[in-house]
Amino acid sequence: MSHRDAEQHWSGRYAAAGEDYLFGTAPNKFLARQAARLAPGMSALSVADGEGRNSVWLAEEGLVVTALELSPVALHKAKRLATERQVEVDFVQANVLEWTWPEAAYDAIAAIFIQFASPAERTVLFGLMKRALKPGGLLLVHGYTPKQLEYRTGGPSALENLYTAALLSDAFADLEILELREHEDQLEEGSGGQRGHWGRSALVDLVARKPL
Repeated sequence: MSHRDAEQHWSGRYAAAGEDYLFGTAPNKFLARQAARLAPGMSALSVADGEGRNSVWLAEEGLVVTALELSPVALHKAKRLATERQVEVDFVQANVLEWTWPEAAYDAIAAIFIQFASPAERTVLFGLMKRALKPGGLLLVHGYTPKQLEYRTGGPSALENLYTAALLSDAFADLEILELREHEDQLEEGSGGQRGHWGRSALVDLVARKPL
């Protein structure tokens, strides 16, 4: 999918939600469970942040947050949410594969449901995320496994875009893996009449640290 097509696709989905938030305003449960690993003053990047639920939560935890997002519709909602929650986030409109990623810039990078990337794009993106982590920085990855195709409660329909624990273990073998598990859970991510991720879901979590 081209940059323009991807922007139109996601902007269309976010716009269809009206004033509601397609994936809700609460942080992703996996991300929220990492609160004890995070500390005020840490620098954080939220990749493909959407409507701000994760970046705003990170800012509420006291982190200095940059959020990347392709869709201007999503960014408008994200800025509104940040204003309502009285926090500051550096929102950047960018294609994550085309953005100029800094080197060793972040204490934490959150990549929550970023499974729009093809396998070739995923290899590039994972490399950019590792490059952008500071030594000792944390990488937080959360996504769907192939079993999600049975549930169809959210996520991509392409098998090649889904993750397994083995795939993530291989991709981040050069990091210290602190947590890696496949599991199932009930997701309720959506608001109003919009339910972006809703129902029984097949998930995989990765927490990894870049070596010092």
